[in-house]
Amino acid sequence: DFDLYPGEVVGLVGESGSGKSITAFSLMGLLPHGANLDGGSIVFDGQELSALQPAERRNLCGLKMGMVFQEPLTALNPVIKIGEQIAEIFRYRQKLSSKQAWDLAVKLLAQVGLPNPRQAAESYPHRFSGGMRQRVVISMALALNPKLVIADEPTTALDPTIASQIVRLLKTMAQERKSAVLFITHNLRLLTNLAERLLVMYAGYIVEQRSGDFSKPLHPYTIGLMKALPPAPSQQVHQHLEPIPGQPPSPSDEFQGCPFHPRCQVSIDDCDKIFPALTPQSGGDMVRCHRYAKC
Repeated sequence: DFDLYPGEVVGLVGESGSGKSITAFSLMGLLPHGANLDGGSIVFDGQELSALQPAERRNLCGLKMGMVFQEPLTALNPVIKIGEQIAEIFRYRQKLSSKQAWDLAVKLLAQVGLPNPRQAAESYPHRFSGGMRQRVVISMALALNPKLVIADEPTTALDPTIASQIVRLLKTMAQERKSAVLFITHNLRLLTNLAERLLVMYAGYIVEQRSGDFSKPLHPYTIGLMKALPPAPSQQVHQHLEPIPGQPPSPSDEFQGCPFHPRCQVSIDDCDKIFPALTPQSGGDMVRCHRYAKC
């Protein structure tokens, strides 16, 4: 369970397979074939999303909810000009004329920092770099000033410098539009100057929620993620990385106790028998760990 508030950036962190992207797809109604939402509740702007029909959900996507996908090259149509793909949003959603929609598309490309936006609008996706394509996808997600923006690992294929630029761009544009942002990543360092809150996910569960200082994690899994981070390029430090032993569980695995127990190096007696509750800590933080429940 988690909440998002207007103008807030929340980071959702975890290894591949922890359930981050499937959570995002559930919010947007984009679950892959064979996956079904069979429990729980998704409330957006006072409306229960799980009860909506597909046509009703489509009216929300793009208009009130936007998504920045992980790989921009597959999110863009390779045979349609960039400007046309953006202009389509305004023609379909706001019923604008072709010229009005095209002018707004060019304006959006200028806002996301593409040089010579009119020429860029006439270009095809393959002519752009990964960072430029991601800027296009961000402009499409924010085109109609949605209340919620989901960024699903938008910097995975980018080098660190471009990734930082994309992060700053997304935060600035979201703040200007008062949008809530759910930023999904496996890179904790990216969230240091981006997110107001941090949600750590493991095996489909939130195991830690923090606000403010992310450098002092509580849950053994979060501590392991921090130790596995290589030093920043600016740090002149030579250190051995400490990988988390083992593999994350499969979605089909069943467990009675803590799902992280088989990989945890500080487990106690209850860890393999009792599933831990999300326990409040000082400062509004929360952690799902028996070691803190006993304190």
